[in-house]
Amino acid sequence: MINGYIDHTILKPTTTLEDVKKLCMECVEYEFAAACVPPPYVKVAKQFLGATNTKVATVIGFPFGYSAIEAKVAETVLAIVDGADELDVVINISAVKNNDWEYLEKEIANLMYIVREKKKVIKVIIESGILLEEEIIKCCQLYSKYGVDFVKTSTGYAEKGATVEAVKLMRANLPDNIQIKASGGIRTFAFAAELIAAGATRIGASASVQIVKEGGEDTAHSDY
Repeated sequence: MINGYIDHTILKPTTTLEDVKKLCMECVEYEFAAACVPPPYVKVAKQFLGATNTKVATVIGFPFGYSAIEAKVAETVLAIVDGADELDVVINISAVKNNDWEYLEKEIANLMYIVREKKKVIKVIIESGILLEEEIIKCCQLYSKYGVDFVKTSTGYAEKGATVEAVKLMRANLPDNIQIKASGGIRTFAFAAELIAAGATRIGASASVQIVKEGGEDTAHSDY
């Protein structure tokens, strides 16, 4: 069923405690893979979810990715201390555009050390909608080298979110052990299913409940 693919997400700047509680209760009801919440709400999300199987995810360097490496390291450490299971990290997209792969390598090396030491899951957000094809391929090559858990399409804050074409391109340039998370503008069951068929193994969405309801009872008998 498709619910097991979904990171139920709320990342708007006006997010309230009540919003996070509602999100977590929906995660429990629909058994979503993870609740993705802003960093200040990680600790309380962990409490709301209790002993359920839903993981707590949060974002690092969000949404633009140009925080200093030291800032991302500090955010990551704090998120883990607060109880985050999964970390969705925005890479330095300015560095991609500057062709500064040495910087990006230094950034991921510093983050991977912490994430692996604490046995957490890392998803690197490359913002595929604003990258050239060759930049996406280079990202796939770099993050494959460091063995990240997921490469993720988008933050949802760029002018273009997830596309089937980007997911296919990423799948063609990543080893089988690295998964793909599609996010950004996914509001229907049909689009989510297309992205999964293209190679995504996780879907980031705020319209998660609507997506599951659109799938209806047939989802129990489908590939999702």
